[in-house]
Amino acid sequence: MIPAHCSRAMAAVLLCAWPAAAASAQSATEYPIKPIRFIVPFAPGGGTDFMTRLFGQKLAEAWSQQVVVDNRPGAAGILGTDIAAKAPADGYTIVMASGSHNVNPSLYRKLPYDSIKDFAPVTLIATVPIVLSAHPSVAASSARELVTLAKAKPGQLSYASFGVGAVSHLGGELLKKTAGVDILHVPYKGAGDAISNLLAGQVQLMFSSPASVVPQFKAGKLKGLAVTGLKRQPAAPDIPTFAEAGLPQVDVNEWYGVLAPAGTPRAIVAKLRDEIVRIVRTPEISERIAATQFAEPVGSTPEEFARFIASESARLANVIRGANIRAD
Repeated sequence: MIPAHCSRAMAAVLLCAWPAAAASAQSATEYPIKPIRFIVPFAPGGGTDFMTRLFGQKLAEAWSQQVVVDNRPGAAGILGTDIAAKAPADGYTIVMASGSHNVNPSLYRKLPYDSIKDFAPVTLIATVPIVLSAHPSVAASSARELVTLAKAKPGQLSYASFGVGAVSHLGGELLKKTAGVDILHVPYKGAGDAISNLLAGQVQLMFSSPASVVPQFKAGKLKGLAVTGLKRQPAAPDIPTFAEAGLPQVDVNEWYGVLAPAGTPRAIVAKLRDEIVRIVRTPEISERIAATQFAEPVGSTPEEFARFIASESARLANVIRGANIRAD
């Protein structure tokens, strides 16, 4: 039997806790009641910025509340991501994460945040396949022919990337490891310089999102050799997958998803997730991101997104360690 004085103490605790719990439930029900800060950890103009602005606009329309897009570029996305990790866990600061979130823990010796423990996954919005492009001078029209050519000319072919550790870099490393070929990595400071040098023939190959190269395919200035993913892309149906070429291990993709600071109330995470997924699945948005970003809409649960981040981080860590890639 609980002593009377203990019962009174417990009752007092419960009475004190009840308003806080009620306030928390009420805030989740009424959320959002003030502007939401949506961080982009990259400069304006890229795919992450596009997706953030698109979904920020739709969230603002749905909730009649301002969504402020805040570009915080720097250190391969680390600066903006760190700001999000250290923000109040109240749902009023979220960040658009992408593929760099998986690779940065393996690229850098020390991050100012834990890429898994310091975030509450909301939803994986979409994935984007990566295509292998070649300059027209390359005597190969498929991934298989490229492997044959590279083995005949070890070290004579080069591929451009958008920077050390970028998805465009990891795609090349996976091809080298899987096919046993020797091709030279040439890192650039961004997509613009890499594409310009590929078009000029100063490098012969490049892994990138389809959005940056499909127009060049149609103009005959580049040719597509293979694409990652399980199926061919509607925008370039003539380009086979790496799996079709007998290289299924060459599997790397870009992705976009929303994270909140760890500790954000589950009810608020659920409300964010439900609204973003509703937006993803509208024909207007799914068709728009497919047409402009060549993205495949997903719309996952927080738990599915958490598993995706963990598994991809582990898989790509093996690639990074195997190729001895370091960014610092």
